[in-house]
Amino acid sequence: MASYFQDYADLCFEAFGDRVKHWITFSDPRAMVEKGYETGEHAPGLQLRGTGLYQAAHHVLKAHAQAWHSYDSRWRSRQGGLVGISLNCDWGEPLDISDPRDVEAAERYLQFCLGWFANPIYAGDYPQVMKDRVGRKSMEQDLDLSRLPAFSRQEKSYIKGTSDFLGLGHFTTRYITERNHPSRQGPSYQNDRDLVELVDPNWLDPGSQHLCSVPWGFRRLLHFAQTQYGNPPIYVTENGAAQKLHCTQLCDEWRIQYLKGYINEMLKALKDGANVKGYTCWSLLDKFEWEKGYADRYGLYHVDFTIRSKRRYPKASAHFYKKIITANGFPGPREVQSWHQEALETCSVNNQMRAAEPLLDHMRLASETVVPTVCALCVLIAALLLTLLLRSPR
Repeated sequence: MASYFQDYADLCFEAFGDRVKHWITFSDPRAMVEKGYETGEHAPGLQLRGTGLYQAAHHVLKAHAQAWHSYDSRWRSRQGGLVGISLNCDWGEPLDISDPRDVEAAERYLQFCLGWFANPIYAGDYPQVMKDRVGRKSMEQDLDLSRLPAFSRQEKSYIKGTSDFLGLGHFTTRYITERNHPSRQGPSYQNDRDLVELVDPNWLDPGSQHLCSVPWGFRRLLHFAQTQYGNPPIYVTENGAAQKLHCTQLCDEWRIQYLKGYINEMLKALKDGANVKGYTCWSLLDKFEWEKGYADRYGLYHVDFTIRSKRRYPKASAHFYKKIITANGFPGPREVQSWHQEALETCSVNNQMRAAEPLLDHMRLASETVVPTVCALCVLIAALLLTLLLRSPR
């Protein structure tokens, strides 16, 4: 399977490498393997609890490494690009910072989330806590081998160092507390971690799936990546929040606050020494979101999926984000406040225009139907009159 992926990667490098200089082999592989091979929510829809996702992740890491080595040996000297992987992870904060069990559980949460894929690439093997936990539970379940596959010495050496940058997707934070799941409950990814994820009811929840706005967690996650993996170049590939279900208003002030808070925390991380090279908001447009379909709206632009033309309307956040990227940051509180006010005024106008669209559509339809019909009738009448004139006796 890894060889097939290398063939695909080589085809992409050959076709687009003269223009594309930043390559991501896999985006959010944890969601892909967990929902595809553990819960069955995504394709291929398998529920191989506690085994399938570890096997799939093992192949993902080997495929990623083969693609990186292929680019490094065949294409880099000609194209001068970079190859990395993009990993999504929320921050895990100990529920009780004074309780060593919660502190350990929060660390375990991060290693089972980010370290699962990052550690083999930056350190050459799976996190020790994953090997210990899954190995022990596998033995308690009367299995001869750990459900977490093992890399050979050659594979460890081959995978280690195969990333020119770390792509990082981040959306929210969870409080983490210790919760022991007995091995007799059967194998599963959740049981292997022995923890519970909690949400503070006071956190702002603007959208779905409890993706609460917790900006301070972003800075801590960036610091974790900085210290754990040797301060690699980091590109933030996903960061955003979903709009409430069926919400069609363009004045998404809550998303402006979300972006302001998270980007500010990223700038603080930069001052802390994190090697952040770029940031991408998720996402430009409302679009198809996994099993949620079109219900979760992350876009800076609202898309009307009810009509064939799929009209797009800029939200207030689009105007605000445009100002941020033009200035490459926040110049000062007064100017940022003016951006905020201008964005809300713009979205109010856009809302009015959007409300008038049905009437304009009817008028457009009428003009498209009536005008050609009247013109055709005029031509027919003129032809008839001309015929009568030509046939009349002089």
